[in-house]
Amino acid sequence: MNRAAKIQLQACKIFLKYPGRNTDGVITVNFAAAMHKLHLFLRKAILKIVDLFYPLFRRFMPLQTYRYAACGGANMILDIVVFTYVNTYLLQQQVVYIGPLAFKSYVVAFVVSFCLTFPVGFYLSRYVVWQETETKKRIQAFRYFIIVAACIGLNYILLNFFILELHWWPLVSKLVTTVFVVLFSYITQRNFSFRAVKPKKNASPENES
Repeated sequence: MNRAAKIQLQACKIFLKYPGRNTDGVITVNFAAAMHKLHLFLRKAILKIVDLFYPLFRRFMPLQTYRYAACGGANMILDIVVFTYVNTYLLQQQVVYIGPLAFKSYVVAFVVSFCLTFPVGFYLSRYVVWQETETKKRIQAFRYFIIVAACIGLNYILLNFFILELHWWPLVSKLVTTVFVVLFSYITQRNFSFRAVKPKKNASPENES
């Protein structure tokens, strides 16, 4: 029995056990079932769109690597769009005052874009790229956050090293840094955040939640 069926069965049990009483529990369970169906629909649609272009790259990379590149690239574009909109058009590059504190507009824009792209990136990584895992989602989310934070720090360290120490051009430094960060992110996510778990023998398969 998949998760959606279990949720519906739980709703029926609550209704039969407490007929004519407060139906908040039933509404909550039905909402969870609806959200689960929405999740299944979104994952199926995203996989169909992403995999549509895979034949063009089949000769160069395996499917999982392609999905990682496609989802990561899409999330990066989303990050750039949100950052640019907030910094340039919403805040108009003006200093933002929160009580006695003052923040540059690009700092606020970075926080806003991060708050949006972090859950989007985690969802794509968890349900599109790295599907062969049984680790609990809250543990994966914590590990994913650690890796994202490490990538931000690595970006800062490498950019400063290439520009200030080696005196490289900023564009070249950014390109080289991006290569290192992408490789680091791919390896750590595959082997740490979303490490695949081999299925146990004689275990009945269950649908992904």
